[in-house]
Amino acid sequence: MEESKETYPPSETTRRVAGDATDDDPEPIPRRGTKRGIKSRHAQMLALGGIIGMGLFVGTGQALAIAGPAFLFAAYLVICFLVYGIVTAITEVGAYLPIPGMSVAYYGNRIVSPSLGFALGWMYWYTWGISVAYEITAAAVVINYWPNTVPVAAWITIMLVVIIAMNFFPVKVYGESEFWFASIKVFTIIGLLILSVVLFFGGGPDHTRLGFWYWQNPGATKEYLVEGAGGRFCAFLFTLIYSCFSFNFSPELVIISAGEMQSPRKNLPKAAIHFIWRMIVFYALGALAIGVICRSDEPALTNGGKGVASSPWVIAIKKAGIHGLDSLINAVVITSAWSSGNSILYMSSRSLYSLAVAGNAPRIFARCNKHGVPVYAVIASSLLSLLAYLNVDTTSGVVFNWFVSFINTAAFISWVCCCLIYFRFKKARATQGITKADLPYTSILQPWLAWVSMVAFSLFGLLNGFSVFFPGHFTASDFLTAYIGIPAFLLLYFGHRLFAQDALWLRAPDAVDLKTGLADVLADEESHATVSPAAGSLKRYRYAWLKKLYMVWGWE
Repeated sequence: MEESKETYPPSETTRRVAGDATDDDPEPIPRRGTKRGIKSRHAQMLALGGIIGMGLFVGTGQALAIAGPAFLFAAYLVICFLVYGIVTAITEVGAYLPIPGMSVAYYGNRIVSPSLGFALGWMYWYTWGISVAYEITAAAVVINYWPNTVPVAAWITIMLVVIIAMNFFPVKVYGESEFWFASIKVFTIIGLLILSVVLFFGGGPDHTRLGFWYWQNPGATKEYLVEGAGGRFCAFLFTLIYSCFSFNFSPELVIISAGEMQSPRKNLPKAAIHFIWRMIVFYALGALAIGVICRSDEPALTNGGKGVASSPWVIAIKKAGIHGLDSLINAVVITSAWSSGNSILYMSSRSLYSLAVAGNAPRIFARCNKHGVPVYAVIASSLLSLLAYLNVDTTSGVVFNWFVSFINTAAFISWVCCCLIYFRFKKARATQGITKADLPYTSILQPWLAWVSMVAFSLFGLLNGFSVFFPGHFTASDFLTAYIGIPAFLLLYFGHRLFAQDALWLRAPDAVDLKTGLADVLADEESHATVSPAAGSLKRYRYAWLKKLYMVWGWE
């Protein structure tokens, strides 16, 4: 592919699609946009590794302590299924029209209504900007697992400088760095799964055969808030909602990265196809392994101190008498949080860029340098990450739980909107005579799985803070952190409706633009196929087994 080619959605056409164009519009955005520098293997790791962070390594401990190992495993299986429904639905839309500057908010604008795109875009921007601050704070706190006298503020500064600097590099540099960061996390999880199997059969230093002993004592399930069957239901519901934190915004990351992906009509479906088995291996089996090697009544899960001291993996390793491995996990957790912060800042800046492309943000944020980096969007998004300094004197546990509730609300809203966008896209293409044969990707589970996912995540959003409604558990701060995201989104949506009264409430199926930008995408695909013939890939593998391994892993 010609990486020097600068592609972008035509600004005038895009504004016309959004319903915001007038004859008095100022000069168009300069003809310089993002570039397609994300390769297939980058996309595969970004889809999974980009969102592996504190939630999987440390946050699972709290869910284990409250609900027990059986509910933890069952909850992760259910969420894997529901999130896969979101991924396949939004991938069908993105793979058909993978234009530069694409995002879920852009499709909300173009397919559903300008107000939905506006509200989603700004929600993404502030949520992801704040999430960068959280990941940085988490990484800085985890460092204190090793005794040192360096102030937390100094660690925050170092990490912020590196993350912000990385986002100013060309996207292919970002993709390559995240590929290796994500590889570290993925192979660490694989190593921990293997260790869990060893401990299961008694291969640890103490030769204690764990089996499913911890499922019997202290038990497979626990009660939460109330006693009896109601308490077990509350425990499972808590785990369902809490475990979503580990999956937050993974579908959105796939879509945003596709805007700068090489051959997105081919590589985006690949990312979706490989996504489900990777989720099951790393998340569901990871939850099962945690329940096998760590007791759910282990005190350290809730009061173990800072960072990985509360991680069920570290607790199990120490119990087994394995020395030094806890420090290795701590180092991986630091790089995980660091990597997640890098990915989230990328998403935040591209969300702002997408808003500007759609005419919902100042045009300066759509300007890119010669390397295809939207520098002004990166600068503006980086400012939100400075909120990390506000958390220097706050205990890590309180900060972690605050962000879990706040970010989860935004994720639930986003996933419900993903399904809505998919349904409107399906209706529009049927009305305009675009058949399944014209789509580069479809799923046999759709549209039924999208309906299930939309209903489930709508309920999760409403039940996000259900514990505050039980006697003795209500506090104003817990209620606000659990639900403030909903009125914030509605304020953005109806605020746009108020100031853009001529904008459509809902685009008619025959009026949805499914053509603009498609010709450029097809031309790029054809150009890349010409420059990178299939014969080149066969020469790359000297051994058949290595080629098969790459294909199974999703790098082919």
